[in-house]
Amino acid sequence: MRLKVRIFSVILIACTVAGAFVYARSGQSIFENRSLFTKTKTTVRLWYTDEALTSYLQSKAVSYAKVNPNVRIEPVLVSGLEYLEAINKASLTDDNYPDLFIITNDSLEKAYLAGLAMEVTGGEEYFTEDMFPRAAINSVMYDNRYIAYPMYFETSSLVYNKTYLEDMARDKMQAEIELMEGEQAQADIDENGVDETEEESVDTEDGSDTAVTEITDEAIQEMVRETIPSTISDILSFAQSYNAPDQVEAVFKWDVTDIFYNYFVVGSYMDVGGMAGDNVNLIDIYNTDTISCMKIYQQLNQFFAIEAATTNYDTIVDDFLSGKIVFTVATTDILSRIKEAKAAGESEYEFAVADMPGLTPQFDTRTMSVTNCLVVNGYTEHPTQTNAVARYICNDNTDELYLNSGKIAARYGIKYNNEDIDNFIDVYNSSVPMPKTIETSNLWMELEIAFTKIWNGADANATLKEVSENIMTQVTGESYTEDTLPDPNDEAIISGLTED
Repeated sequence: MRLKVRIFSVILIACTVAGAFVYARSGQSIFENRSLFTKTKTTVRLWYTDEALTSYLQSKAVSYAKVNPNVRIEPVLVSGLEYLEAINKASLTDDNYPDLFIITNDSLEKAYLAGLAMEVTGGEEYFTEDMFPRAAINSVMYDNRYIAYPMYFETSSLVYNKTYLEDMARDKMQAEIELMEGEQAQADIDENGVDETEEESVDTEDGSDTAVTEITDEAIQEMVRETIPSTISDILSFAQSYNAPDQVEAVFKWDVTDIFYNYFVVGSYMDVGGMAGDNVNLIDIYNTDTISCMKIYQQLNQFFAIEAATTNYDTIVDDFLSGKIVFTVATTDILSRIKEAKAAGESEYEFAVADMPGLTPQFDTRTMSVTNCLVVNGYTEHPTQTNAVARYICNDNTDELYLNSGKIAARYGIKYNNEDIDNFIDVYNSSVPMPKTIETSNLWMELEIAFTKIWNGADANATLKEVSENIMTQVTGESYTEDTLPDPNDEAIISGLTED
């Protein structure tokens, strides 16, 4: 029996060697021919340009491998220069093209028309307002299709020095108490000839007197909440009555040279592409309300005197953190900058985020937002697996993205335990997503120039009319002229800005 086994083993080995010899003569290697082996893993290659995401994406790759061992996520950090062009070139010529990539929502039309953005399956059921802010849903829509997954966002809002407002509230309450006690003391003297308030104080061990009426932290916070401005008019009223500390150089200051921090002025009344920012038939730049808002904006220069030629976002944030500014307009990066400044001992103040105030009681505001999206490449050979990876990242309901990268997820359901982040999400929900239309891609440069001109005294009506004509000429492909609108009533606008 053993002899037969040995003979069979020798024959089997001989056949194997002979087979290998014949196969080798064919010019191929059994170790190079992957078709001889069963392929068990699918690689989903994910391209991104922001190095801050590296740790987070690597973590997601590891965790996904645990729940789906048959798919491997391969994050690839690439240059942001000509990013979409690089994706297109790789998809057409390179085996290492991305199956999934991260891009801002304003580039989605270009990606879709190039075949680089695949429509999301089951989007109607997936993109609900219970899970995503309205701006996130609008940001990934194009031509009534969902063509990406919202990952994280950027927007701007009002940020204030909370320490200053608390100190002001404390001083105001103390002054009110002293006034009340003084009036009561005088009334007692007038009535009885005796100051009975002296008997209402309590001697402490160090001999000082403590009034029975207390200034509680709850009362201070309530007064701070009441002080937070609901309009720019409120900030003007605040500035007129505020007894500012010596180090304060400006009550309200923001970057008037950057459209991202200025767009709130016209955001409620300017329409570029409709709700999803994808319809060139819905463009309304020049109207009575936008003219009124820009006239108000011009008036603000008289109150806040911000030099457009010498201001920029970074210097304003530095001044804000050092206590030179009470209110400013900032993006979500302000949260990490506050944390870094306090850790380095460069700021001794507490800060907080509030809703973006309206311009006046008559004119509202609305900020701009940009959403970074996960896009399934139309050229991927693994659409099912790639969509699953995108949803896995998009469904992350932990605060890991924020902790690892400082980015705030474009979805609900994450417990940050941070009121400032929650406030930014609320502002994002009602924000205007950057439009996707290729024909209006230079609108932001046009508006930036227009805002600077108007801030420095140019006619708001004529300047907005010119911007609209330039954009509509690009959209229609032929010279476009707007009918001149009558100027709104300047007196009514100014009174609305300064009324209490």
